[in-house]
Amino acid sequence: MQHLNVTIDSNSGFCFGVVYAIQMAEDILDEKGYLYCLGDIVHNDEEVQRLQQRGLRIINHEQFRELQNEAVLIRAHGEPPETYETALKNNLTLIDASCPVVLKLQNRIKTSYDKDDRIFIYGKHGHAEVLGLLGQTNNNAVVFESINELLEHELPSRITLYSQTTKSTDSFYNIKAQLETKGYEVEANDTICRQVSNRDKELRKFAAMYDKIVFVSGTKSSNGKVLYQVCKDTNPNTYFISRAEELQPDWFKAGESVGICGATSTPMWLMEQVRDSLLKVEV
Repeated sequence: MQHLNVTIDSNSGFCFGVVYAIQMAEDILDEKGYLYCLGDIVHNDEEVQRLQQRGLRIINHEQFRELQNEAVLIRAHGEPPETYETALKNNLTLIDASCPVVLKLQNRIKTSYDKDDRIFIYGKHGHAEVLGLLGQTNNNAVVFESINELLEHELPSRITLYSQTTKSTDSFYNIKAQLETKGYEVEANDTICRQVSNRDKELRKFAAMYDKIVFVSGTKSSNGKVLYQVCKDTNPNTYFISRAEELQPDWFKAGESVGICGATSTPMWLMEQVRDSLLKVEV
């Protein structure tokens, strides 16, 4: 019997914004024993369950509006202004773990909106970060997921363009170029997080180095879906799993090299569990 040669991608795993939010949560859980969090702290069910076992209490916005005299964690995605207004009204202490990159983007959009710019945001409809960005414009900005969707709108001659922080820089600048080709004047504000956007290039290199790739991510992660596709396009022998129990031994052959990687919302401990399971596989 032979074992597999398994390597974890050192560049995969939590981005610094998620690390910051989880560290804040763990510090308070150690001190207090419980903590409310507005929405899933990260788009990974395994990590959410780990923190819930330590006392994290996930609540939605409806429950948040009913809560009083408690501390609530704001996750890395950020929140719209009305969340802060509710906190004041209900005497809630906000533990604000909004990612600094997201906060900078929120401030820039608010400044543009105050100047009466027509704002268009390249992002995913309904995504937590995007809802926070929309809130800076009293929900008057236009969110779009593709150039075709954007062109369905009646566009002004001058467009102020922003992007969700985790979108592809290539796609963002491609949209800008296509708009300019059609005669629109575009003020493009590039506030995309390079720690996230550069991962697709790093992953292409990583995925090409191994016989098989196991991509580990929560099914709710937008970033995970995108990065999985990057791996799959580079190496067709790429498999998507959310936890080690989903591994299938018949995916692998004796002596093969296997690379493990994941999304910006995938904890390193989960990828290590997958590695340990793969090392036990006999093929």
